[in-house]
Amino acid sequence: MSRLILLPLVLVGTHALADLAGDVRCREIGFSVAAENRDAAAFKAFIDDDARFVGGSVARGPEAIAEAWTPFLTEGGPEIKWRPQFVEVLEDGKLALTRGPYRLIDTGDNGESVEKWGTFNSVWRLQDDGRWKVVFDAGSASDETPADEVKALLDQEDSCGDDK
Repeated sequence: MSRLILLPLVLVGTHALADLAGDVRCREIGFSVAAENRDAAAFKAFIDDDARFVGGSVARGPEAIAEAWTPFLTEGGPEIKWRPQFVEVLEDGKLALTRGPYRLIDTGDNGESVEKWGTFNSVWRLQDDGRWKVVFDAGSASDETPADEVKALLDQEDSCGDDK
């Protein structure tokens, strides 16, 4: 008898986690769109006050992170776009991981457009106001172009609306 009672609770929990994963997915896409639009204020709004972005060095907090991202947030700088391929939310619903491809388009030495690919990893924390903010972020460049189905993630229409 207890199995019958527990089964609906597990399904509700799984459904709730799926909803949270959808929310995190939309936040990740919104974060990328802010960078794509070179909107520094919107970009910073996605970053947790205690965030750490790890690259060649560590940037801490929204101001330092936005400063490190200035080339991407400035007109004429390199273009960057990313989309989550994987979204995982912990059982307590307070932390989530997103991982997926990113594409960087820059200008080469001879003025030609140069496309580079890599993988990003972001950890998101649920805030008291119910919004997700990125708390850790790191990416790694790849020497290889990803498979077509992975590249296609960047061209998919999103169904997130304006509430990213």
